[in-house]
Amino acid sequence: MAEVVLFHHALGRTPGTVQFADELRRAGHTVHTPDLFEGRTFSTIEEGVAYAQEIGFGEVIDRGVRAVDKLPAGLVYGGFSLGELVAQNLAQTRKGARGALLFYSCVPVSEFSSSWPQGVPVQVHGMDADPYFVGEGDIDAARALVEEAEDGELFLYPGDQHYFADSTQPSYDAEAAALLMQRVLDFLAAQPQASR
Repeated sequence: MAEVVLFHHALGRTPGTVQFADELRRAGHTVHTPDLFEGRTFSTIEEGVAYAQEIGFGEVIDRGVRAVDKLPAGLVYGGFSLGELVAQNLAQTRKGARGALLFYSCVPVSEFSSSWPQGVPVQVHGMDADPYFVGEGDIDAARALVEEAEDGELFLYPGDQHYFADSTQPSYDAEAAALLMQRVLDFLAAQPQASR
C-alpha cells in the first residue's frame, strides 16, 4: 500500500478533502492531510487565493515542505489546485518520491527544477472546459509534464467545474469524481511499497 500526502485547495482543508483522503484509507493506503492554512477555511476560491497571496505562495509551499519533514521518503504527493503547487514541488525536489497526483492544476516543471525526476510517475486530472485549468494555461503545462515524464498521464473530464471531486462543494460532479477516484486507486496500487 502507498503512503500519500494530500494538500488541500484554496478553500482550506474542507470536509471534502478529508472524505477524499478517507476513501484512499479505506483502500488500505496511509494518507496525511496537512493543513496549509492553519485551520482557516474559505467559502470562495477568491477568498482562499487572497489569503494565500497575503501569506505568500512561497510560505504556502514552505508549510507543505515542513509538514512532510518528519515523514519518510517514498511518498506519493497529491495536491488539489493550490495544493498542487506543494505536491509538484515535493515530487520534483524531495528525494525518494514515489509518484505525484495533480488535481485541477499544473505548473511548468521549470518552476521547481530543470526536469521532471526520472522514475516518478504522475497523473494530472482536470476538466476540459475548466476556466482555471484550461483558461489559465495549466493544461499546457500538464501536457508538457506528461510528455516529459517516463510514466505520465493527463486525464480530461467533460465539464467546466474546478473542484469537481470535492463532494462538499457545489462544483462536485459525482460521475467524474468516481472515475477520477478509480484512476487514482489504480495508480496507487501500481506503486511499489516503500520500505521503512
